[in-house]
Amino acid sequence: MTRTRARRNLRGLVGALTAVVAIAALSGCSALDGLTGNDDPTESASATPSASATPYESEFTRDGTFQSHIEIDGVDFVYTLYPTKATPRTNEWYPGGEKFFSFTFQAYDLDRDLDDPFKTKRKVYLDRVRVTSAVRTTNGTNDEHPFELSGQAKKLTFDPEPVSTKRGMLITSPKGAFERRNQAIQPTAADTIGIDLTFTSVVWVERRAGSKTYDKQTIKQKVPIAIFPSDKPTEAQSIPVDAN
Repeated sequence: MTRTRARRNLRGLVGALTAVVAIAALSGCSALDGLTGNDDPTESASATPSASATPYESEFTRDGTFQSHIEIDGVDFVYTLYPTKATPRTNEWYPGGEKFFSFTFQAYDLDRDLDDPFKTKRKVYLDRVRVTSAVRTTNGTNDEHPFELSGQAKKLTFDPEPVSTKRGMLITSPKGAFERRNQAIQPTAADTIGIDLTFTSVVWVERRAGSKTYDKQTIKQKVPIAIFPSDKPTEAQSIPVDAN
């Protein structure tokens, strides 16, 4: 039977390695620089606390990042989102203007230690990715969809040459990860108080390491984002094309 639950005891260790180890292995120095050098997302996302109450409950807005751990049959699927340097202050995300974020998705075989040889870990391949959005207003939900993404993961990821098979691209840590940078959330109605992003990933999980037999799974995660009332639009800064 398939079970899904949070692995809170592994959040700290897995979370600390998620953005640096796996993405560096996937994308090389440019990704590492984007996550640990001058483009450090944690540093750039450290916003001054808002003087007004948060209009919509959001871990992403409160902490300047979001990371979920979804365990299915001993595999930890990790979504990580953070604002980019274009619009780093999440308490200054208003209905008007574009808001920019980056996100990653990868898998950890929890049946093995993090430093075990890669050949002993089950391979996970990401086939397709879909992201939808819903706008929350003071009067409920409207019909706007300010961010949409859908397609084959290997054609959408930051890495132009991901390790791939007919089942998709490899996302088992530390050899692979799906990454999208500087994604733009479009302007919404003036009474917007929040935006829900829903991530859906279709994956193939190896039954045991080296077996070459796979099971299909669908991994979903909703991420609420708070939008603060303002007559002025969100101000986006120009950033280098390779920045995060």
